[in-house]
Amino acid sequence: MRCGQLDEVDRAIVAELTRDGRMSVTAVAESVHISRAHAYSRIARLTESGVLSKFTVLVDPIKAGLRSSAYVTLKVQQHAWRELREKLREIPEVHHIALVGGDFDVILLVRAVDNIDLRRVIFDQLQSMPGVIDTQTFLVFEDLDVR
Repeated sequence: MRCGQLDEVDRAIVAELTRDGRMSVTAVAESVHISRAHAYSRIARLTESGVLSKFTVLVDPIKAGLRSSAYVTLKVQQHAWRELREKLREIPEVHHIALVGGDFDVILLVRAVDNIDLRRVIFDQLQSMPGVIDTQTFLVFEDLDVR
């Protein structure tokens, strides 16, 4: 399956699984009005082609004890990205990493127990990494799940 070749049924299946990744194949089939066998084969094809890459749960960070969150932008030395990416993956408080274009090079979602812990991650770990030129921190006041 090539990118952009999802038909209406594929898009409906993706929408249902995006809403509830634990939905059974039977429930998906009923929701999109196809047979269970057809839903199973569609989901398998979407998974094999990489359209669906993993099934996961959304965790409420506050209820999980992560009461302080921030988006942290990094300006990095161009040659340092590959090594830096691997080091960022090792930090448990880093929940998302994106290489971007614009005024900065990388944006991270950092979740911590409290502001003291968040400060430790930013000052002691991120700013001290080789290849990091500058950071900027944007505190998250409220998270909204749009899916």
